[in-house]
Amino acid sequence: MLTLIFGPCTCVIKGRESAEFGRLSASSSARGCDIMDLLHSWGVELAVHLQTKYSQYEGLFGLASTVADLHTTFFFFFPIWFYLRRDTGLRLIWVAVLGDWLNLVLKWVLFGERPYWWVHETRFYGAGPSPSLQQFPITCETGPGSPSGHAMGAAGVWYVMVGLGMLMGLVELVVCMSRVYMAAHFPHQVIAGVITGVLVAEVVSKQTWIYSASMGKYSYMTLFLTSFAVCFYLLLKALGVDLLWTLEKAQRWCVKPEWVHLDSTPFASLLRNMGTLFGLGLGLHSPLYTKTKESTSTTFKMGCIFVSLFLLHLLDEWTFSSENLVTFYFLSFSKSAVALLIPTTLVPWALCWIFKRKREDKKL
Repeated sequence: MLTLIFGPCTCVIKGRESAEFGRLSASSSARGCDIMDLLHSWGVELAVHLQTKYSQYEGLFGLASTVADLHTTFFFFFPIWFYLRRDTGLRLIWVAVLGDWLNLVLKWVLFGERPYWWVHETRFYGAGPSPSLQQFPITCETGPGSPSGHAMGAAGVWYVMVGLGMLMGLVELVVCMSRVYMAAHFPHQVIAGVITGVLVAEVVSKQTWIYSASMGKYSYMTLFLTSFAVCFYLLLKALGVDLLWTLEKAQRWCVKPEWVHLDSTPFASLLRNMGTLFGLGLGLHSPLYTKTKESTSTTFKMGCIFVSLFLLHLLDEWTFSSENLVTFYFLSFSKSAVALLIPTTLVPWALCWIFKRKREDKKL
């Protein structure tokens, strides 16, 4: 057995690999200890450090991951911003949807590992013990790890809401620490997510057509983004690339099977986002919305916000079985579409109708 030590990197080579080493250069012999091994090992060390030294902040880190999830953008941030500043609300959806779609494509290309399974499968530590990483209910993401979707989504969303500044930097720092603490991502993955998210938000924010897009454009974008992702998936599969390789790893290494959720798979995320975009288009071009968008009083807007948040909370309680994938994906798409119809059309129309009836009753 031959042990190689390259700074903090230790490789153990046995049998024929040891004999082979004599015929290889120093650079090629360290193939098992490449830069990605180092990045991953440093990331695991940082995760262990955070879990050990900052365990009292587990609640904060869990909250940060929840807030950074695009689910929070669709079910909480959007209804508020849609009535406070309509353009900001629309930009939130476009940035979130396009950013997460790009994140999906990048994940399929980059094949990023995740700490909670990498630490069990790597040969980096040789015969020595592997670091002990804690897992949490939100640890066991089933898609590839790079770039971080939470960091990328949060960067894009907060860039739209508050712009580049100290507040956004603080939020992103906590989100990135959270994803590393939860052993869901390595540090370089969250950094890549932040940079990509800001770039997406900057590019999308400069597109003025999104504020007046027709229903045809919403339908076209929904169809194009979905078709591109599906065709890209089929192409890579035809080339022998297994894009669902991470699901097996998640199921094998997650400490609790119930922590592995189908709704964290790439296709579930894709259809949720497409349902969101399509639902926004339906809401903005509904005859009901046309009748209510003239109502601009502060009382009416506050009422729409609070009622929308309440109804979205009820909608969020609706869950469905993942036993039948076709049904599951269809319901995911439909639920996301309804989540956008509620604040854009259904709630303002209902409140307008109620206020109109009250005015008529007073006249009588």
